[in-house]
Amino acid sequence: MPQMTWERLISKKRFDEQTLEHATDESVRGEFQRDYDRLVFSTPFRRLQNKTQVMPMPESDFVHNRLTHSLETSCVGRSLGRMVGKVLLERHPEIQTSPNRMLESDFGDMVAAACLTHDIGNPPFGHSGEDAISSFFRSPEAAGFLQDLTPAQILDLQNFEGNAAGFRILTHTHPGQSNGTCGMRLTYSTLATFTKYPRPSDAVVKGSKNASEKKYGFFQAEQAHFRKIAQELGMLPAGENAFHRHPMAFLVEAADDICYRIIDFEDGCRLGLIPFEQARELLRPLLNEQPGKVHSTTFYDWREQLGVWRAVIINKLIYECRSIFLDQEEAILNGTFDQSLINLVQQKAALDEIKKISIDRIYRNRPVLEIEAAGFEVLGGLLEAFLKAVFDPTAGRHRKYLDLVPDQFLSPQRQLSQDPYEKILNITDFISGLTDGSAIGLYRKIKGIELPKMY
Repeated sequence: MPQMTWERLISKKRFDEQTLEHATDESVRGEFQRDYDRLVFSTPFRRLQNKTQVMPMPESDFVHNRLTHSLETSCVGRSLGRMVGKVLLERHPEIQTSPNRMLESDFGDMVAAACLTHDIGNPPFGHSGEDAISSFFRSPEAAGFLQDLTPAQILDLQNFEGNAAGFRILTHTHPGQSNGTCGMRLTYSTLATFTKYPRPSDAVVKGSKNASEKKYGFFQAEQAHFRKIAQELGMLPAGENAFHRHPMAFLVEAADDICYRIIDFEDGCRLGLIPFEQARELLRPLLNEQPGKVHSTTFYDWREQLGVWRAVIINKLIYECRSIFLDQEEAILNGTFDQSLINLVQQKAALDEIKKISIDRIYRNRPVLEIEAAGFEVLGGLLEAFLKAVFDPTAGRHRKYLDLVPDQFLSPQRQLSQDPYEKILNITDFISGLTDGSAIGLYRKIKGIELPKMY
């Protein structure tokens, strides 16, 4: 049976570079740490501070946004990567003799970098923003823009996916930015680890039980980019233009699952959406406390108690997911394992109950639904206005809209692309890259609801 090998899967070579040349002293700052640092300083990552995680545009400073969620997920991912890496180095000493000589810290840095950026492509208003963009491109208002596109290109837009938008951010350079073609020029392994769904939109398998087949991870525009990454790393094909996951992508998924299930639930408690007494009963099975065990610290503030429980549970889940991954290593390498690690933990039933309560009490809370409903109007309205501007730039109103499009989403000298698919993607990049607040502000201004302040 064909099998992926760690010697090829671990590559410190940077995307689209021809040679392996480390820019720094590897003993001080490794290539995967450079990936991490590069992401932290990037503009798309900074925008996550004003994008929805639990509650859209929260008034509470404590409630997580996409930035804090991504940082916490990267911490969990680093722990998972290091724990797994330590064992892999013991099992596969050949990794140490390859040109990509690894330390256990390198595994942690690789997974941490991928975790840091796992939501970088999410549009305003969380996952409802994805639904809003998809809904617009399925509407009659969008039909005229899609008439010259291929069926696969239309699928990209009518089933908009933040994961694919993230891969585009990481690997695509807009002509208006520079003459480069490699995006952030991350390492091949970090890019593959980021991609939980290594397939295009027309290869999604609806109703599949396989974790990597439920969504897609790159647009048609970046399909060649991912194929190049997969071939460089020796990833196994899983159908036409689709591949089996890079093994470390399972750890990214696990880190995200652990954080959003436990920490989003904690946020719901702090917001008063879930009573502490109910939260205590739901968390008790995950704590797995020994009968009669007494903690040395007595907490008089239930919020502090909740924080301690959260830390204990996350630690337990990290160790359990690590063990599941290592037990399944061979099946992962030959492509026969394709499940979320979190679904195999002992207390899956308790986690599922927490997820159900979170959906009912937090994600479907009335203020959340009201803001998400407004997001449909905002994103749909922005897409319609700016797409009209690039498809018919001579109309008076459209020229004004076109002037508001940042330079990077147009060609040099602000010329428009002649390719209708690329033209639509560029405007979608612009709108999906906005923060929640800036999307609402721009919509209000172009609709005349609010005038900008004059300086």
